Amino acid sequence: MNVSPLFDVHEWQIVESQFDATRHKIAESIFSIGNGHMGQRANFEEAYSGKTLPGNYVGGVFYPDKTRVGWWKNGYPDYFAKVLNAPNWIGIHVYVNGELCDLAKAIIHSFKRVLHMKEGTLYRKCEIELSNSIRIQIESTRFISMHAVEVGAIEYIVTPLNTDCTIRIESFIDADVHNEDANYNEQFWESISQSHSVVGAVSVDRTKKTIYDVPQFTVATAMNNQWYVNNKKQSGISAFSKQGLRIIETASIDCKKHDALKIIKLAAQISSLNYAESGIQKSAYLVLEHAVQIGFKQLLKNHIQTWAEKWKLCDITIKGDTKAQQGIRFNIFQLQQTYTGADSRLNIGPKGFTGEKYGGSTYWDTEAFCLPFYLATSPESVAKQLLLYRYKQLDRAIANAQKLGFSNGAALYPMVTMTGDECHNEWEITFEEIHRNGAIM
Repeated sequence: MNVSPLFDVHEWQIVESQFDATRHKIAESIFSIGNGHMGQRANFEEAYSGKTLPGNYVGGVFYPDKTRVGWWKNGYPDYFAKVLNAPNWIGIHVYVNGELCDLAKAIIHSFKRVLHMKEGTLYRKCEIELSNSIRIQIESTRFISMHAVEVGAIEYIVTPLNTDCTIRIESFIDADVHNEDANYNEQFWESISQSHSVVGAVSVDRTKKTIYDVPQFTVATAMNNQWYVNNKKQSGISAFSKQGLRIIETASIDCKKHDALKIIKLAAQISSLNYAESGIQKSAYLVLEHAVQIGFKQLLKNHIQTWAEKWKLCDITIKGDTKAQQGIRFNIFQLQQTYTGADSRLNIGPKGFTGEKYGGSTYWDTEAFCLPFYLATSPESVAKQLLLYRYKQLDRAIANAQKLGFSNGAALYPMVTMTGDECHNEWEITFEEIHRNGAIM
């Protein structure tokens, strides 16, 4: 069977020049973005009722999902640690004369999505026709800042093409999220508070308490929205509301044909790994306020400059083979946006920030495949942080070996871990495949 290529060949870009709903989840993975602190799949900002895997992840924040197994053996892990699908800050739902914009239901006249690997931005432009026959153009630019690592930003523009109309935009933070790979279909989060102020809105959410010796994590997600028509800022046109676990800011604007309605959405996402839980709401507001003061354009400029400095150290050029050039840069891009060496408590999930497979946990792959890359392409402090990660977990490796009857300081590093404890869900791989000790040493 001949399958048409999903992406165009370009030495610095991943380009999707037509939409294929049957392969959309693949594209969501490929176009993912991150900065080591947090990352997300390339989900659409607007509503999408087709097959999709929402994914927004915060480094180091995980949940010990109780093992689902019908039998037990000595040393078998009680849980599988999973990086959580965190509260989603990208949501921008669009209603045109009351009709919800949904690419799964609209006629798509043109579509282009571009991952700019050189500058770390995700761009999309499409022209669609809704069921009420109104044609609109959507254009969005999104990035997660490599410079201000707790900040993400979106520039989102809606333009009616064939008529005057009323456009209502609902920009929101959604804490009603779950992991597709949850062993018992449970929701891992509980809502603590939702609030808004002159700065914006904040949702504070905490992982549910468990019986395991694993800390609870609290995440605060904040947003600020700015509204423009034909680049003229609009004030006093929006209002906040709550709907279940969503906090929403809504604006409704009468637009002429070809008016460009733009929303600049800045977000901050912080966790109790780095902030006191008692003041995390205030801290989120402060991070957000600082981002607003810097502004979208300067945030983007700083982000691109930080990526440029990374590429000076790590780029590999291949002459005469554009496919190979695109491929090697994509791999470099994923490694650099997954791990930056800023925190020795973090490591490299096998799928980075692109999805839930492998739980986002740390495998021996880090030392076997990734460490040599960072040694060759990054300041030595980056590789040092990876070594410190294992050093700080040596006591747990010794405890893992003791479960199997070893003593006198014998250490068995885990196949899969978040804290140093083994949490792999296949016994034979966990306790018979000990090659990871060799890789780590």
